[in-house]
Amino acid sequence: MKWSDFSKLVKMRLTLLVVFSASISFLIGSKANGHIDWINWIKLIVGGFLVTSAANCFNEIIEKDLDKLMKRTMDRPIPSGKMNTGQALVLGLGMGMAGTYLLGSLNLLTGLLSVFSILLYAFAYTPLKRKSPIAVFVGAIPGALPPLIGYVAAHERIDEIALILFGIQFVWQFVHFWAIAWVLDDDYKLAGFRLLPTGNRNAGSAIITFIFAIILLPVSLLPTIYGYGGYYVGGVSLVCSLIFLYQAFGLLRAQSVEAARKLMFGSFMYLPVVQLMFLFDFIGKVK
Repeated sequence: MKWSDFSKLVKMRLTLLVVFSASISFLIGSKANGHIDWINWIKLIVGGFLVTSAANCFNEIIEKDLDKLMKRTMDRPIPSGKMNTGQALVLGLGMGMAGTYLLGSLNLLTGLLSVFSILLYAFAYTPLKRKSPIAVFVGAIPGALPPLIGYVAAHERIDEIALILFGIQFVWQFVHFWAIAWVLDDDYKLAGFRLLPTGNRNAGSAIITFIFAIILLPVSLLPTIYGYGGYYVGGVSLVCSLIFLYQAFGLLRAQSVEAARKLMFGSFMYLPVVQLMFLFDFIGKVK
């Protein structure tokens, strides 16, 4: 199998974003403990990559017939015939078991959360995509688990910081995903996916997206509000959230694919900037 096919099978860009999010949260959890175990950090990165890749692999197995219908997915290895379902299943199971073992070796809670994320993403979110826009709410849970898993891998319990990290990524996902769904709505509908809040590109979907961008603003300030971050992360998060909110308002005003595309690209920048600032500010506070 070519690297390009493997990359498409595991949705490489999405997987790397997930691993990045988990690795930053691991470092935050490590600083909360007072030390960083770099071997465990590597285990988290490798294990997180494998678990996320497995979940994406199972997703593509389940949706193989639907992927043939959409322009952006028809060249994936399973629908294009470069890989059969049995091969993908063996690969997915192998990555899932290896990744879960690595994450479970850090602590039991990390391993359990990783299994839960695979099951919820592949076997709850995936089939719901054709039934109702509620799929986005279900998918936001496994989508927000990476920072929680990363933090717990280092800190071994779910505390306020873990819930804040989860909360920021959870709320961010709605704006991020609905922007993508707006851009790709025509393609999604070829496979029968109903992912926009109202099921269509209209004022209702734009309003709901804008509301979640508003909610994200105070949620992004929780590290500063609860004293885990200082004015640096608070200021950067406020500026990023206001820019994000402006882009969401642009979608509300124009209700166009171009406005949604700007919001989508804005979402790619938002999360890593806010998470990195939380890390840097938190390190400064615990020294």
